[in-house]
Amino acid sequence: MKPTKILCALCLIGVLCVACKPKVEFTYSTATVEKQDIMTSVTATGTIEPVTSVDVGTQVSGIVSHLYVDYNSVVKAGQVIAELDRTNLLSTLASAQANLKSAQSDLDYQKTNYERYKNLYDQGLISANDYDQARLSYVRAQQTVAQQRESVKRAETDLGYATITSPIDGVVLSKEVEEGQTVASSFSTPTLFKIAQDLTDMRVIADVDEADIGEVKEGQRVSFTVDAFPNDVFEGAVTQVRQQATTESNVVTYEVVISAPNNDLKLKPGLTANVTIYTMELKDVLAVPSKALRFTPNDAMLNEGETITDVEAAHKLWVKQGPSIKALAVETGMTNGTLTQILSGAQAGTEVLTDVQTGGEPEQEEQASNPFMPRPRNNKDKNKK
Repeated sequence: MKPTKILCALCLIGVLCVACKPKVEFTYSTATVEKQDIMTSVTATGTIEPVTSVDVGTQVSGIVSHLYVDYNSVVKAGQVIAELDRTNLLSTLASAQANLKSAQSDLDYQKTNYERYKNLYDQGLISANDYDQARLSYVRAQQTVAQQRESVKRAETDLGYATITSPIDGVVLSKEVEEGQTVASSFSTPTLFKIAQDLTDMRVIADVDEADIGEVKEGQRVSFTVDAFPNDVFEGAVTQVRQQATTESNVVTYEVVISAPNNDLKLKPGLTANVTIYTMELKDVLAVPSKALRFTPNDAMLNEGETITDVEAAHKLWVKQGPSIKALAVETGMTNGTLTQILSGAQAGTEVLTDVQTGGEPEQEEQASNPFMPRPRNNKDKNKK
């Protein structure tokens, strides 16, 4: 074949390819400016515990002789809940009382002796040294009596400690001893019972990561769930953000106290709570998907006859008005990353552009219309062979 004929054939093929190539049409995705709720939240885990709980112990050593309460017992303030054996305590009290009586007898003698010596000294019949000695013995006897009185008071107090009463109205959460068990208070006060004041008023102590603690404030709404009731969502509020940090495995957390009303008594002390703290809540505000603010059209994505009308603004939304793609200057407010509040510049119901895409499947259309491109073989082609 001559070069001229080859060149003509190639030109013909090129013309056919250009003529048969489908035209690309751009379509736009849109969103509506409308009133929505914008929220941001922080998640954490925590432990449920009573707002007020008291560890009841004993300040004296001895054998537990009687227990009057058990787990879950309802108690009143001042109610006797346990008693220790009093044998040794009564003996100590009796000894202190006997010492007081002896000291009182000696005081009576020293007082009489002092008065006699004083009269003799006033008459000049004894020396000043003898008088001072009698006065000193009298004063020492007074001090001994005062000391023995304190010993009696201490013995009486220790005897009173043998009767253990509840300091608050509440419910017994734990019992650490049994009857016949010996408790020793030599170095620290042993715990006998733990009493919660009011199980209808609980709280959650949540550990919030250091990256999120800056967003948490008192009064913010909280929702949480517990594994014991996975279908129930409990509500509360942040009541305290504690300043002390806790570091464990190089992870720094801060304790956040959350109220947890428990009128139905479902929440039990020690349950693990999965907490969501709503750090921002905007109800029924004009908003738009944040991706609409990131969308910017250009000439490469215009269909035939379309134009772009731009404006100078820090934040823009784009709308399609006939063949024109027009920018709207808007003022934005709060955002949670997905939605952004629109303060001004766009009205509710406005359709704004969020994305652009090409329509159809050009490759398949090109194969169907171009006779010079080979067709993929299917099972029928194989059968024909």
